[in-house]
Amino acid sequence: MFVLILLTYCTSRAQKVDPARFRIMFYNVENLFDPYDDPEKNDNDFTPEGNYRWTEFRWKEKTAKIAKVIRAVGEGDLPVIIGFCEIENRLVLDELARHPIICDGRYNVVHYDSPDRRGIDVGLFYRDELFLLLYSEPLRVEISNNPKFVTRDILYVKGILHRLDTLHLFVNHWPSRLGGAATSEPNRIAAARTLKQKVDSILFVVSNANIIIMGDFNDGPEDVSVFKILEAGHAKDSKPLVNLMLSKPAGEGSHRFQGKWEFLDQLIVSRPLLNEENLLKVANARAHVFKADFLLEDDARYPGKIPYRQFIGFKFNGGYSDHLPVYLDLEQNRGL
Repeated sequence: MFVLILLTYCTSRAQKVDPARFRIMFYNVENLFDPYDDPEKNDNDFTPEGNYRWTEFRWKEKTAKIAKVIRAVGEGDLPVIIGFCEIENRLVLDELARHPIICDGRYNVVHYDSPDRRGIDVGLFYRDELFLLLYSEPLRVEISNNPKFVTRDILYVKGILHRLDTLHLFVNHWPSRLGGAATSEPNRIAAARTLKQKVDSILFVVSNANIIIMGDFNDGPEDVSVFKILEAGHAKDSKPLVNLMLSKPAGEGSHRFQGKWEFLDQLIVSRPLLNEENLLKVANARAHVFKADFLLEDDARYPGKIPYRQFIGFKFNGGYSDHLPVYLDLEQNRGL
């Protein structure tokens, strides 16, 4: 009976397709784990007996909160494509896609298990009435002189948006700054080189390819890994990739560290998506941070607000994530 009610509810809220706007979102959801122990991963903290006392109730509550954020970002519709990081496995994404708050989006899931020791992966949702999946693969990040190095894969997805044009999508969660930014920088440079190699191979075949790169890079837009290795530059540059966060005003960001907002979460596009003569273009050539009041709380150490996170250390805080979602809108060029 419950399944029937849920299906009726989702059907009654079926999404209206708006071919004029296609919202693409990325969200670091801060440790979306199930409470079950995976003996092959270091996920013991996220079990009922672990340091986070992670129960099925807390998992379901966290899932509902993320669904609420997705619905809010959609502003009356739902995003067509959503990239995620800090998710444990396919199960947590399937449960999220089926949640009553967003089940009318009928999201399909793209996910591969990464070799990350904690068991966290990246993943992607897409609405199949608006996006035809053609191909996907995980890109393994390796360091030649460090065979024991493992991190999250980069997810590559190729598809056709609303029968209009092909999109190449990349979802990233680059290695953290654990041990210090300088010490860990080679790990993020390795990720940047892996991504750039794939991007270059696409542009070699299709020079005007529509590419959207999203993720938590654990580096800022002007850091070496993003700006010099990946070569994601300003709109005024001649580089094939444009980092939309480089045009954001000072003081904005998706993450706050020691009282300062920063853009670890970024949206990077190929130059054709800013071209007025392209079939698809980024609306107003802008990316956005979703900074709703319910996603913020007072910063206990510095003046101002901070993302309302799930945990502070091992203490349950009851929030959403330590990152804010970022998004952009694609629109169809009606003149073509």
